[in-house]
Amino acid sequence: MYDEQQASGTAQPHGPLAGFTVGVTAARRADELGALLQRRGATVLHAPALRIVPLADDSELLSATKELIDHGPDVVVATTAIGFRGWVEAADGWGLGEALITRLRGVELLARGPKVKGAIRAAGLTEEWSPSSESMAEVLERLLAEGVQGRRVAVQLHGEPLPGFVEALREAGGEVVGVPVYRWMPPEDIGPVDRLLDATVARGVDALTFTSAPAAASLLNRAEARGLLPDLIAALHHDVVPACVGPVTALPLQAHGVDTVQPERFRLGPLVQLLCRELPARARTLPVAGHRMEIRGHAVVVDGELRPVPPAGMSLLRSLSRRPGWVVARAELLRALPGAGRDEHAVETAMTRLRSALGAPKLIQTVVKRGYRLALDPMSDAKYADE
Repeated sequence: MYDEQQASGTAQPHGPLAGFTVGVTAARRADELGALLQRRGATVLHAPALRIVPLADDSELLSATKELIDHGPDVVVATTAIGFRGWVEAADGWGLGEALITRLRGVELLARGPKVKGAIRAAGLTEEWSPSSESMAEVLERLLAEGVQGRRVAVQLHGEPLPGFVEALREAGGEVVGVPVYRWMPPEDIGPVDRLLDATVARGVDALTFTSAPAAASLLNRAEARGLLPDLIAALHHDVVPACVGPVTALPLQAHGVDTVQPERFRLGPLVQLLCRELPARARTLPVAGHRMEIRGHAVVVDGELRPVPPAGMSLLRSLSRRPGWVVARAELLRALPGAGRDEHAVETAMTRLRSALGAPKLIQTVVKRGYRLALDPMSDAKYADE
């Protein structure tokens, strides 16, 4: 929502993500991610793209648990902390908890990452190995190097098929037992997801964050069902930053040719820090009328001061900034206004509000009978004339 901001003589401090809108698709830990983003100034649009359905009462999980207790595996691969804890808790509920822990104590236990290691140790067990990359590809590489011919490998599934992982083990002669601890399902209320899709396609968000591959796949599937997939892919290619917590999460997007940004450490904190660098670096900065103007998602930073701008004003400003210093006709600016119709008076009204929001009316010049232009500093004319 747009709030008028009073001009002041000194720049007000603002976070690195102030003026940007970030979409959050996570179901788990969404509040934590949202708080981290908001603390740095971002406006957050949350739409859980899926929901987790525990299988504590599921016959499939009960059957797999009994099978492993009766015919112990040689190797157990634990993929997620929530899944491993859920498995042990479900076994306790069936009166099989002690038998499961005893069985797991005598096998080669591999943990995909540090969170899973913590869950394993909380159950009184010790993992034999965990990859530094937190990658299932590295787990697979180790298993194939050890050799799985004639060995039983139990894999804790985490709500989606592990592409290529199970197949590779079976091709190498291993017997694979899947342990389905929970499933990902579409959200019960699809409304927030549709609103996030609409905002993304309209470039109303500056970044989309993904913390699981199922969430990315779910959003893509919903876009396809609504006929918006090409528009979504185009937005993620050019204007909206797709930020994934790690390479596994990015797989569904990469399958559609979308390049993502990822932090070096696959955690929420580094993901937010990455956006704190990426989004300001992509903002357009121009020297205008003796001021430094940085154009962000829904705000402008003028000489270090954050100035919120209404949506119509941002549409006008983006049109003007594509050709800084050049006159843009009213008719062209009218086309940039969402739902403005044919009345050019709408341009004048939106321009008045834009100038007021910027707090420096001379940033935008009126060229009589022609249109408007950004008052680009003369020393910059040559630079931008060639772009």
